[in-house]
Amino acid sequence: MQIHNSKQQKKSQGAKCNVSRLLISINVMGSAGPIRFVVTEDELVGSVIDTALRAYARQGRLPVLGSDPGNFLLYCANAESDALSPWETIGSQGARNFLLWKKQKAEEGNKGSPPAAIGRKGSGRWKAWINKSLSLKIPSH
Repeated sequence: MQIHNSKQQKKSQGAKCNVSRLLISINVMGSAGPIRFVVTEDELVGSVIDTALRAYARQGRLPVLGSDPGNFLLYCANAESDALSPWETIGSQGARNFLLWKKQKAEEGNKGSPPAAIGRKGSGRWKAWINKSLSLKIPSH
């Protein structure tokens, strides 16, 4: 019996090893610096948003965002596309860098279209914002 159980344990551990883990980076619009954490490639986008919001709150970052994942959209940082569906897997995009954007009241009716700063080809505004955010220097005490 022991041998059979150890074989089952090895088999289940092997199945878990087949799922790739990814280190992802999420830039929150309006906040300095990305949030980084490890996810499995088959994790749902909605779950990733929830994890990012909890990590953001746990770190005491500003501005305060809230905790409802339904109020946020996640975009691939490398692509000029629509927001990711909360039901698709995070690994389906082949990306590791994302932007988290809080939905505005005006955007509620147009959930699938990206914010103007992201959606315009060649505008580069969101890239400029990220570069500026990353280059902010925090004065030491």
